[in-house]
Amino acid sequence: MSGLMFSLRPSSSWPCRRLLRLGSLLPPPLSRNESSKMSSDSHWLSSTDRDQMVMELRATGWVEVDNRDAIFKELHFKTFNQAFGFMSRVALQAEKMNHHPEWFNVYNKVQITLTTHDCGGLSKRDIKMAKFIDKIALSM
Repeated sequence: MSGLMFSLRPSSSWPCRRLLRLGSLLPPPLSRNESSKMSSDSHWLSSTDRDQMVMELRATGWVEVDNRDAIFKELHFKTFNQAFGFMSRVALQAEKMNHHPEWFNVYNKVQITLTTHDCGGLSKRDIKMAKFIDKIALSM
């Protein structure tokens, strides 16, 4: 039997610290010039745009995450099927946008955190995804 075997050790900063140890296997981080070649949706927000857009999202239940440039929302549905249907619809949009949420689901509860790892923080893509999530949640 051949193949690659490895084990993971717990780390308080998983996955960041683990990725740094595997640095030789990963491509180098994008420079500012390279990251500017990404779609304009993936760029950070200006401070004015950020304040305005985050304020609008706060009105719909989103909150800023402490010690992290991200937004968070917890949604409650009537049943697990309704929560799972919601997640399926969001997953399809996430694939189209190539922008995937961090989320957690137990029964009828879905917790979602949005941030753009390419930028290291909140971006236009997160705002667009949050608005889509709000739209889908209202239709459920």
